Amino acid sequence: MPDATPDPLAALASLEGVGSAMAGTRDGIDAMLRDRGLRRTTADLTGESLLRGAHASAVLEGSASSLEESRAGSGDEVATAALRVSTELMSLLPVLEHSPLQVLVRLHMTAAKGYVVDEDLGRPRADVDRGRLRSLASVLTGRTSAPGLVVAAVAHAEVLTLAPFVSHNGIVARALERLVLVARAVDPTSLTVPEAGHLANRPQYESNLRGYAQGGRSGVHAWLLYAAEAYAAGAEASPLKG
Repeated sequence: MPDATPDPLAALASLEGVGSAMAGTRDGIDAMLRDRGLRRTTADLTGESLLRGAHASAVLEGSASSLEESRAGSGDEVATAALRVSTELMSLLPVLEHSPLQVLVRLHMTAAKGYVVDEDLGRPRADVDRGRLRSLASVLTGRTSAPGLVVAAVAHAEVLTLAPFVSHNGIVARALERLVLVARAVDPTSLTVPEAGHLANRPQYESNLRGYAQGGRSGVHAWLLYAAEAYAAGAEASPLKG
């Protein structure tokens, strides 16, 4: 984690402008779900959101497949990997509450099946910073006063910049982010499409991840401000919007 205080995420949420940006995004998400979602929420809509998210995540990971190819199950290897993850994702919600690292292992095993040797499936790289992995698990299972959007944004950036596995780290990071948004009751039925928000803002997404990876409070601060915008864009990509 970028901060060693007892509640590091609360400290990050208190950075200038982060609280108000996240609150504004959360208000927009709540309004959409309240006004459009309560009467329309179905398993099909959640499935469509997961599909759109899988496609966007795959494109960010280098896929050249279209949404319709992903929908038909005829996408390339990266698209197929993201789609496999999306179909299993919600079943991992109970595991996240007590064992986030097990969730990461399962996500990688699902994404990388048939792509890496069995010995590397779900196994962190030998040189990975295991202290950071344990810290991430601790904040995901611990109590924090930080908004759920902050928790999701940090989880995403930590996994992607740490790159604990030999492959598919982006797909794993974005899947974890979506799962945290569900677990933290930001989007309980997973109807927003945060992956599409990142894809719509791809240059900023990639540059802010680089800033986060370089360390320092300024990089984390910029990432969190960016994430608030991306989550708002992800809400606009919801199937509730048509």
